[in-house]
Amino acid sequence: MGLVPPSMAQDSVPLKAVIEPPRPMKPLYWTRIQLHAKKDTKSALVWEKVQEPSVDFDEFVDMFAKSAVKEKKKPISDTITKSKAKQVVKLLSNKRSQAVGILMSSLHLDMKDIQNAILNMDCTVVDLETLQALYENRAQKEEMDQIEKHIRSSKDKENAKPLDKPEQFLLQLSEVPQFSERVFCILFQSSFTECVTSVQRKLETLLRVCTALQSGQAVLQVLGLVLAFGNIMNGGNRSRGQADGFTLDILPKLKDVKSSDNSQSLLSYIVAYYLRHFDEDAGKETCVYPLPEPQDLFQASQMKFEDFQRDLRKLRKDLNACSAETEKVCNVSSEEHLQPFKDQMEEFLTRAKAELELQEKQLADTQRIFLELSVFFSVKPKAGEKEVSPNTFFTVWHEFSSDFKELWKRENKYLLKERLKAAEETFRQAREKATYNVKPKHASGIKAKLGQKM
Repeated sequence: MGLVPPSMAQDSVPLKAVIEPPRPMKPLYWTRIQLHAKKDTKSALVWEKVQEPSVDFDEFVDMFAKSAVKEKKKPISDTITKSKAKQVVKLLSNKRSQAVGILMSSLHLDMKDIQNAILNMDCTVVDLETLQALYENRAQKEEMDQIEKHIRSSKDKENAKPLDKPEQFLLQLSEVPQFSERVFCILFQSSFTECVTSVQRKLETLLRVCTALQSGQAVLQVLGLVLAFGNIMNGGNRSRGQADGFTLDILPKLKDVKSSDNSQSLLSYIVAYYLRHFDEDAGKETCVYPLPEPQDLFQASQMKFEDFQRDLRKLRKDLNACSAETEKVCNVSSEEHLQPFKDQMEEFLTRAKAELELQEKQLADTQRIFLELSVFFSVKPKAGEKEVSPNTFFTVWHEFSSDFKELWKRENKYLLKERLKAAEETFRQAREKATYNVKPKHASGIKAKLGQKM
């Protein structure tokens, strides 16, 4: 075989030098073009003109290096020995067997990973979602009875048929010390805080809105304006005049009452009047919206006390169950497997009981305050309601506050322009005053003339 001419050898060598990054990098799945391999093409290529700029190599490596490579593991189904025998024992229903089989295929873990996560309450390798799936798919009592019965009956038989993979997997799970009880406690601990916080956040919103409507000075001023203008409009009317108050259902309808020339609504007039006469900060950045925020009112209108009660009842029931399961695990665990479960769960249970009691009290207080508020505003339950619901009460306020806020923002913008104009005018006048010079009087009397001659 002849030697390759130097020019040809050079042509076949890639133009770019090999780069060896100090750490493995994340891949970029492109289809590359190498110019040395494209010499046969007659067309010019853009890549012949493109120049690579020099870049901050170290920074880029830091940004795009691969994360620490996790050990690749086979699906757990592959770790369970497949029997050479053609026939296996299937004790689960087809549907159940299929569900467990799918779960096994999705878990790239060893059984020791699962056992470690459960016994050490460490969810870094086996996450909570996986634990949830394992818990939901665990063997039920009848299934375990059948599996154990088969193992006993085939113990001394030479040609005993082995269990199918899903059955083997359920058996291995059941061999993790107190699997069901421990996982129930771990899952409940993770969900408890989330549930309590969700209830707490909603109750705080509800309480904030109730307090603003009950004792907010600005709310009272707005309602006072509606009452005053309404009484003027209804002056002389026997059934509507001389009102001391009104039912809230009129509030969302104020925007539909138009002025004589149709140029504005009663609501827009009230908003403008409130800003000009009651709010010292009108037209400034410091101006504060006088009513509860529409978004808070909408959220409050969607809440139901029976939902809160149901959620807290379920938490109480699950907390009691968690306490019982914790006791069970502690009573039957070997010394080796007692910690950290015992200390962590006892600490959690003490805190959770206190938090739940606080939330139950908060719910009772908020419901009492809300019902007092509905009486305060003379709101009666709708047909079919035993007592006024947040939906009945806050829907009216939400609609009113949404309309009010839109006009309030518009009017504030207008007042801001007015303030700027006034400030500019004051500045202009001050500047003119400063530039106006008084000319000194020239002396022209006899005394001055005599002075000049001397």
